Amino acid sequence: MRTKLAAGNWKMNGTRAMLSELDAMADAAAKGTAEVLICPPAPLLAAATGHGQVAIGGQDCHSAQSGAHTGDVSAPMLADAGARFVILGHSERRTDHGETDAAVRDKCKSAWEAGLTAIVCVGETLAQYESSNTLDIIGGQLAGSIPDAATGHNLVVAYEPVWAIGTGKVPTTDEIGNVHDFIRARLERRFGAGVGRSVRLLYGGSVKGSNAAEIFATSNVDGALVGGASLKAADFVPIIDALNASS
Repeated sequence: MRTKLAAGNWKMNGTRAMLSELDAMADAAAKGTAEVLICPPAPLLAAATGHGQVAIGGQDCHSAQSGAHTGDVSAPMLADAGARFVILGHSERRTDHGETDAAVRDKCKSAWEAGLTAIVCVGETLAQYESSNTLDIIGGQLAGSIPDAATGHNLVVAYEPVWAIGTGKVPTTDEIGNVHDFIRARLERRFGAGVGRSVRLLYGGSVKGSNAAEIFATSNVDGALVGGASLKAADFVPIIDALNASS
């Protein structure tokens, strides 16, 4: 059975003072079997370790292991700071930094070489959704962004419809289930049933305590990648609790 995962992406938010929020999150994690992950900004990574059962991850990494890349962070650096995961291909990186599927694929390889689990993000824009192109877009991103050596240990896939991130808009559970079922089928077809069924699939996009239970009851949803609601324990703990209750 796949272990459920509640992953929080703090994006470009947070200072050391905010790390006290992790203690309450750790208490919630200790009450169930779901894995809890927080991905803070890179300067907070090392300081964020050591809070009970809360795992720590990076928000991005360079495709190179080291080199003359001013301002970038490598996967080995993340691992050395205590990270176990790294988010790759988030829509904000794809939009703000022009990241292509090929670039995400190269970063994924680098993350795996450093022993990190890559959370590869896929998702469609509002225009693509309204044109009924969601599955075509998702299929292309899966094919282009994930290297060939995927396993249930080194890969997590997060479906985040771009139009639902931070907007309060959420697809219907039928829409979420259809996309997650599609992702599962594509992974099984490419990597075989064993690997395809072992990769955890997260939903992201305006997840909050009030809708988490319904989302987690949806087909092939193994957890969530949460943005703003992960910044405070008061908002994130109800999501963790809902995920534990669904396990």
